[in-house]
Amino acid sequence: MNIKKASERDVSKIIELIREFAEYEKLSNYCEITEEKLLDAMFGEKKIIECLVCFEVENLVAYALFYPNFSSFRGQRGIYLEDIYLKPECRGKKIGEAMLREIARHGKEIGAVRMDFQVLDWNEPAIKFYQKLGAVKDEDERHFKFTDEAFRNLAE
Repeated sequence: MNIKKASERDVSKIIELIREFAEYEKLSNYCEITEEKLLDAMFGEKKIIECLVCFEVENLVAYALFYPNFSSFRGQRGIYLEDIYLKPECRGKKIGEAMLREIARHGKEIGAVRMDFQVLDWNEPAIKFYQKLGAVKDEDERHFKFTDEAFRNLAE
């Protein structure tokens, strides 16, 4: 397995995985991503998002999209994890955890102290995975975050 920052040549394969993810989450009807939109968001003059990819030999098997955010009430810099998706046959191999750790290390480099993300309430495997790593579920807001010790543990 090889985890690295995505390149422009990875975009078409990332979009294939985004579409798989949308189908898994039963949200395909909302999936309107194009190569042009993703290229611009990741590599354009006003890029806004970063992406990690994981290859198994030559096959792209996972991706994660993330970007900096800020918690105004707490005055904290953070990373917002927009997507993380692994092909089903690659789950349970520590790839997701390795990708989260790499994102946390990147966040730490830019002064982040937390990672926020959302999970659909029916996605029990994902919920258990994140909680096992120390994520806290906020019942009021329905989103998760890695903070404090859990974030530091990921960043190490």
